[in-house]
Amino acid sequence: MRKQNLKTQLEAGAVLAPGVYDALSALLAEQAGFGALYLSGASIAYTRLGRSDIGLTTYTEVEDALARITERVAAPVIVDADTGFGNALNTQRTVRGFERAGAAMIQLEDQTFPKRCGHLDGKTVIPAAEMCGKLRAAVDARLSESTLILARTDALAAEGLEAALDRAEAYLEAGADALFIEALRTPGQMEAACKRYAGRVPLLANMVEGGKTPVQGAEALTALGFRIVIFPGGTARAVAHTLQGYYASLRRHGTTAPWRDGMLDFDGLNAVIGTPELLERGKAYGG
Repeated sequence: MRKQNLKTQLEAGAVLAPGVYDALSALLAEQAGFGALYLSGASIAYTRLGRSDIGLTTYTEVEDALARITERVAAPVIVDADTGFGNALNTQRTVRGFERAGAAMIQLEDQTFPKRCGHLDGKTVIPAAEMCGKLRAAVDARLSESTLILARTDALAAEGLEAALDRAEAYLEAGADALFIEALRTPGQMEAACKRYAGRVPLLANMVEGGKTPVQGAEALTALGFRIVIFPGGTARAVAHTLQGYYASLRRHGTTAPWRDGMLDFDGLNAVIGTPELLERGKAYGG
């Protein structure tokens, strides 16, 4: 399975990356035609822990999810590494581990620990100089320049737009390959970020249904200047909504019959995950 290169994709144009949280969601997204994927730390917390995105997930949990995904799909994966799970040395370990697990781009943010979802209130940020040190450590830790470092700032909520834009400038100087100014609240703020950075570096737009940033389509966002558009938690929200209906129906009727038109059958799911091909391959080894 030949891996695709995210750096090459970004040089060619904008990238739309849906949120994934495990190998199955990643496989389905790739089969739908997406050329890049976003491994959402929030969605790992939602699905693996049944908890909120408030810094409860660990380095090893994210690394394991990443490795299972990159083993299964060829699409490059942008991975949410939160704060690097500690200081600059922790960040270096995170970058090395995530690169080894197949990450194409590693996202690091400037929140204090424990961090929280970028669209929750009450966020706080570390000093910009400390974050720059973590970014320099990240750049030094990677083995390949094709492994990209995405710097995220959550300073807008705590310090205002100009401070967030200035932080992004410092992070770019520290070696970041792409920028993510989280929770831009108005079209005007989005335009200001693009005016300053869109012509210089890939800028990420984060679309959260019900979040603080106005949700727009990928076409409109790329026209504005964003080069990476993610819908990180939409997958988990769609799955949660579907499962609410499925479980309510099963509990009410005692059978899945009323839900059959909304689900795959046994053979359908096996076709999606490649069971016939896997079994055929096993025959070559006498299995």
